[in-house]
Amino acid sequence: MAEHGYRWVIVAAGGLMGCVAMGAMFSLPVLLTPMVEATGWSRTGISGAMTIGFLAMAATAMIWGALSDRYGARPIVLSGAILLSLSLWLAGHAPTLLMFQLSFGLMVGGSIAAFFAPMMATVMGWFNTQRSLAVSLVSAGMGMAPVTMSPLTAKLIAVYDWQTVLGILAGIVAVVTVPAALLLRRPPPQPTMAFTPDAPDSNMTVRSAVRSPQFIILVATNFFCCATHSGPIFHTVSYAQICGISALAAVSIYSVEGIAGMFGRIGFGLAGDRFGAKRVLVTGLFAQALGALGYFFASDLTQFYLVAALFGFIYAGIMPLYSVLVRENFPMKMMGTIMGGTGLAGGLGMATGPVMGGWIFDTTGGYGALYITCFGLGLGAFAIAMTFRPFPQRPEPALPQAA
Repeated sequence: MAEHGYRWVIVAAGGLMGCVAMGAMFSLPVLLTPMVEATGWSRTGISGAMTIGFLAMAATAMIWGALSDRYGARPIVLSGAILLSLSLWLAGHAPTLLMFQLSFGLMVGGSIAAFFAPMMATVMGWFNTQRSLAVSLVSAGMGMAPVTMSPLTAKLIAVYDWQTVLGILAGIVAVVTVPAALLLRRPPPQPTMAFTPDAPDSNMTVRSAVRSPQFIILVATNFFCCATHSGPIFHTVSYAQICGISALAAVSIYSVEGIAGMFGRIGFGLAGDRFGAKRVLVTGLFAQALGALGYFFASDLTQFYLVAALFGFIYAGIMPLYSVLVRENFPMKMMGTIMGGTGLAGGLGMATGPVMGGWIFDTTGGYGALYITCFGLGLGAFAIAMTFRPFPQRPEPALPQAA
């Protein structure tokens, strides 16, 4: 019974660490203008650190996940927490733009990946029921970053220089995430049971798993899914300003998206537990495509708010469902590796948005084609997800208990 209650401690720790970690990375847009003014570095060069960060997250996701399968989540997430704090401190002391891109982009992005696949894999192992809700709550914690860490960064930069702000963020990361990582435990052993239709095949190998149609479909779906919403996330504030909306009001559109996303994670989590993760994911992917297209027709602040609320609710809500499908189809012994694979695809998808939107704007002189393109990408994600078929399922053996 105590173990049953402790699983919610794991969820709370994951949500808290995700909020602080993602908030630290997304401090860069808040610091961008002050950094340009203070250093003379180009806006493109500083922003490039974010793209490097997403690519680093993608490149390291499976590595961190595989390590967590072998050693457990606690040492891996703890290592990521320490490395993230150190990376932020180094970024605040970077003497050149290249050093900043390496420390904030490569190191921060790579260390943040240590939180996601290991954390989601651990949560999945603790839950046989309410899985969708559990991972959605962890994801909702991550979604709190724009509502908590971004305003905090804005207040700090109003008082301190950007180097000091990054140093403070490094301290916050260390104080919050290191103790939270120490709360993590391996999932308790599951009882060995007769055949159950929802138990993954315990004899599956990592090699056969990553070559399976199920894994390839999940990876491809996640790539197209993230490519669908990354462009609108990064460029809608600029698009709103082109439409005549003030900079302050345009930024608030992003906040509306973030707040709606918190509710979306919980709503889609509850729906996934009730109706099945695949059914809800497929429905959400189709709705996400329509939501991306909705920005094409928005022209005033009210319309932007309405589309942002819908779009944020949907794209944030569907993301945790990938973890549920992974848990339902692959054995616990490789959870981190498989979730790292989907994370790799998601990171690559997210990295496409800033570049694609910038190229479209430079080529066409506007953002309209971006939202039409994202609509097409969203339909692609929907079509790919429709082809997903679960493995024939078998029970997996109990896992040894470890602290």
